[in-house]
Amino acid sequence: MRERNKARVATVWLDGCSGCHMSIFDMDDRLLELKDRIELVYSPLVDAKDYPKDVDVALVEGCIGNEEQRKFAHTMRASTKTFVSLGDCAVTSNIVAYRNPFKMHDVIHRAFIENSEGEIVLPQEDVPPLLPFAVPIHEIIDVDVYIPGCPPSADLIHYTLVELLEGRHPDIKNRFG
Repeated sequence: MRERNKARVATVWLDGCSGCHMSIFDMDDRLLELKDRIELVYSPLVDAKDYPKDVDVALVEGCIGNEEQRKFAHTMRASTKTFVSLGDCAVTSNIVAYRNPFKMHDVIHRAFIENSEGEIVLPQEDVPPLLPFAVPIHEIIDVDVYIPGCPPSADLIHYTLVELLEGRHPDIKNRFG
């Protein structure tokens, strides 16, 4: 059910470190000011299992690194009015793309065999297949707003949210930080 006169906001954590969500927390008292204007409908911080329909703003951190995330990006885009790439991993793939020059077999061998200190177990079940390359979100779906930074500042996230809530497109000069 939609709370009256509140924007429906989602935050999503894909392939990244969660530092962007930490910057959201760094808005401190400004989060309390925003609570009267937004309804948090999906986030690592709430118990929603499925991405809801009719999301006004999605702040999405992390890049697309596996097949499950690629499909989820399309689901989010179809249900979201304004899609925001939050942070350098979402905008450029950033540190997650360090695996891109290597063959997938070599990456898996390095992670699960060479660096194993105990029983060697290769992930085979319930693990989504990795894509050959970690890619920024805009290579998979259309993005409306880019917030650069690793992590982006709480001030920039707050500015972006307020501008979107006021019906304006935020003026962010350099999307690559």
